[in-house]
Amino acid sequence: MDEDYNSEAIQVLGTREAIRKRPGMYIGSTDSRGLHHIAYEIIDNSVDEALAGFCDHIKVTINRDNSMTVEDNGRGIPVDIHPKYGKPALEIVLTTLHAGGKFEGKVYKVSGGLHGVGMSVVNSLSSWLEAEIRRDGKIYSQRFENGKPTGGIKVIGEAEETGTKITFLPDVEIFDGETFEYEILAERLREVSFLNKGLRIELEDLRTGKREEFHYPDGIIEFVDYINRNKGGIGKIFYSEGEKNEIYLEFAMQYNNGYSENVYAFVNSINTIEGGTHISGFRSALTRVINDFAKSKGYIKENDEPIGGEDCREGLTAILNLKLKEPQFEGQTKTRLGNSEVRGAVESIVSERLSSFLLENPETADIMMKKILGAVRARLAAKRARELARKKEGTESFALSGKLAPCSSKDVERTELFIVEGDSAGGSAKQARNREFQAILPLRGKILNVEKARIDKILSSEEIKAMISAIGAGIGEEFDISKLRYGKIIIMTDADVDGAHIRTLLLTFFFRYMRDLIDKGHVYIAQPPLYRIRVGGKERYVYSEKELEGAREVQRFKGLGEMNPEQLWETTMNPETRRLLRVTIQDAIEADRLFTILMGEDVAERRKFIQEHSKEAVNIDI
Repeated sequence: MDEDYNSEAIQVLGTREAIRKRPGMYIGSTDSRGLHHIAYEIIDNSVDEALAGFCDHIKVTINRDNSMTVEDNGRGIPVDIHPKYGKPALEIVLTTLHAGGKFEGKVYKVSGGLHGVGMSVVNSLSSWLEAEIRRDGKIYSQRFENGKPTGGIKVIGEAEETGTKITFLPDVEIFDGETFEYEILAERLREVSFLNKGLRIELEDLRTGKREEFHYPDGIIEFVDYINRNKGGIGKIFYSEGEKNEIYLEFAMQYNNGYSENVYAFVNSINTIEGGTHISGFRSALTRVINDFAKSKGYIKENDEPIGGEDCREGLTAILNLKLKEPQFEGQTKTRLGNSEVRGAVESIVSERLSSFLLENPETADIMMKKILGAVRARLAAKRARELARKKEGTESFALSGKLAPCSSKDVERTELFIVEGDSAGGSAKQARNREFQAILPLRGKILNVEKARIDKILSSEEIKAMISAIGAGIGEEFDISKLRYGKIIIMTDADVDGAHIRTLLLTFFFRYMRDLIDKGHVYIAQPPLYRIRVGGKERYVYSEKELEGAREVQRFKGLGEMNPEQLWETTMNPETRRLLRVTIQDAIEADRLFTILMGEDVAERRKFIQEHSKEAVNIDI
């Protein structure tokens, strides 16, 4: 027996110590995503007051020192002494895990922060936090440093209104110098305002003077219009709401001229980005209603192949906004809904309301059916193309002759696939790589812009077929991350305008048809050097214009193909010395909007975007 393993080896951590020791357990990570998550925890408490009907105004302020203030006009957190614990309720909420008014459903019938850890986690991960409460005609204040109260609650004035004001400074030791980003917060607050019609939210950044106000009286109808604004919405926006077994659902939907599905679901204002039972219920109802309507109106015959679910969702934008008492989220970061009873309730409400809408709006119904039947034809054409390719090659893989240089290892934790621009760079990369775990796939020219193409045309592209086969996990609805052949998919292009365009085309493809690659952190961008310079008799590589200061005998790399294999390995491919950027998505709705603007059909909107953001562009080589 191990003599060291005794009662003295058992540690009992307090709330603050437990949270600071394993912050990732509570907020997912300590990078930019984690930093913004703690902001959402505080904001969500104010939103819960709005959901309960006691708040219609929230103000979020990014202060000059990177602290944040969140203020609402709700009821104000209670400050009286808790009869069981002998401490003020405010102090308990801010220092104790699983403390709050959301568990029994008496104070809050619905809420997003059901785990009761939000306030205490934020406090524990902050250098300091100040709470200011307005209720009972008074203004109460209490300060905390490093998660602990510096004193008791003080009365600092009188108040005619009620509300809560929380100001906190994230601990730089925990978040490693990350700062709040205005645009990330703006997108989140815009969503919250869309989902709570009538709720007015202000965002102000005192560092830059930026300020916006979000207020949408028509709620998710305006949300659908916002998403479809650059996609060419077709037909009327359909909106309805209903309640079944204490599950409230409002939903809005409209088709557009694009080919991507954009269905977003929220539960108590929380974006369930990984879906769940509510999405399953919606999809099932949509497919069944469309098929029944198509048969009844003669769009398809009784013996025709049924319209598939993906056909019904091509070019569809839909918002599901649910409110329920006890949502079962998977994990504290709340990305997937698990309540089994929700599927049936959503399916029932959507089926009934959508069926009536199609019958009552024949013009929009006809527009929808023509869009859907076009998707059916494209899917069947793509299916025939796949079958023909498999028959021709005698295998389930697409031809890779002369393209992929595979690696010997099958360990997905180690393997890397470099997607390289051009045969010249591909040749250098093949010589430079470590053949054990690095595979090379050269691309000839720029791939198809999938934002402007249907699946049948996409699958006729030789370059895209080569990527699908090399990655090995399928495409679109059939994509299966468990079949992934490489743990890292690395885009390696020249550091110029053409290279940036190719990267954007590849990212558009991954975002639209292999989304899990990005969501699960498998997509990276290689960072080749811009120059080789000599400083003080020594040579080194630099990756930005700023690093050129004081340099002489400067060698500019015009492309990857100009580097010899040893240089390419040393600067861009060697895991010990290279620089990689992991591609992440902070906000799927904003990412979708940007891909639509940059890669879609609306030239005027793209020009406007470029003009507005041109000053943010760096390292442009024309």
